[in-house]
Amino acid sequence: MMQIEKQELLEILHAYPAQQRFSLAIMQDMQKKYNYIPREGMEALAEYLSCPLSSLYSMATFYKALSLKPKGKHIIKLCDGTACHIRGSQSLIDGIGRILGIAGGETTEDGMFSLELVNCLGSCALAPVMVIDETYHGKVSVESLAGIIDSYRKEGEA
Repeated sequence: MMQIEKQELLEILHAYPAQQRFSLAIMQDMQKKYNYIPREGMEALAEYLSCPLSSLYSMATFYKALSLKPKGKHIIKLCDGTACHIRGSQSLIDGIGRILGIAGGETTEDGMFSLELVNCLGSCALAPVMVIDETYHGKVSVESLAGIIDSYRKEGEA
């Protein structure tokens, strides 16, 4: 589990005025920094804004882009929208399940990969498409999946 530095957390908080209207922006910054919103961050934010922790949790659970659970180092966003679905995204979901042992919304035990199923990535011409760490992979086949995933594993070892 990642150690949350109190000083880093304070820098995120103090980048904004202590007003509730900035709570979403602060949570987004935490998400960007830690790849999720840690409990310590939520508690510090509630204290900083003098607001109930429950109201922050309701906001954090409402927005799909925010996560209260740690995510993997590499986030795989796999499109299962109409174009991708009819071009085999379900086979890719199954393939990732076989290769990494995770389903949508899960993270590998080693914390290396998380899989998110999304409705659209806006690249229908590349269907089926997935994005790993902001890099688009288009016209992905079940046969190419292992190689793509391995390239990210090797990157982590380098």
